[in-house]
Amino acid sequence: MEPSDYLTPAEEKMELAVAYLDEALAHIRAGKANPKILDGIRVEYYGSAMPISQVANIAVPDARTITITPWEKAMFKEIEKAIINSELGITPENNGEVIRLSIPPLTEERRKNLVKQSKAEAETAKVSVRNARRDAIEGLKKAVKQGMSEDVEKDAEAQAQKLHDRYMKKIDDLFAAKEKEILTV
Repeated sequence: MEPSDYLTPAEEKMELAVAYLDEALAHIRAGKANPKILDGIRVEYYGSAMPISQVANIAVPDARTITITPWEKAMFKEIEKAIINSELGITPENNGEVIRLSIPPLTEERRKNLVKQSKAEAETAKVSVRNARRDAIEGLKKAVKQGMSEDVEKDAEAQAQKLHDRYMKKIDDLFAAKEKEILTV
């Protein structure tokens, strides 16, 4: 058994935790127009539920507006209905050419709630990273019983800790950037 047999899967799990956090934070509305907030909204299109991005062009002309240009005129009503029924809390404006979503500025209370939500997502990612480190270290301890030298195991444990620290810093950096984005008025 090689130490990399335990460290490689641990690093992959840590990388997945950071990628998940990045994706989760992208879906948290921060007062700025971000087309990713529409990712979870599906519209009925020829009998199947499709993401809005697959039936229309989505653009962000300025920091507070998202424009949606459907590829077919028939989709205007469907897209508007889907947005109104979603949890976005934004009423679409339709001028016959384009659907506009005006992103309202966030209240102080809403900002604090979004920061709490972001922090919870970051904590979930940290738990995943810690679990990956724990699994790697437990695997290394079992490998010692199967004949791996203790020196090699201790070095591998130190490497696992370094991986853990590096990914924790990435998580903290992602959270700090999102917190700054949310709190910037």
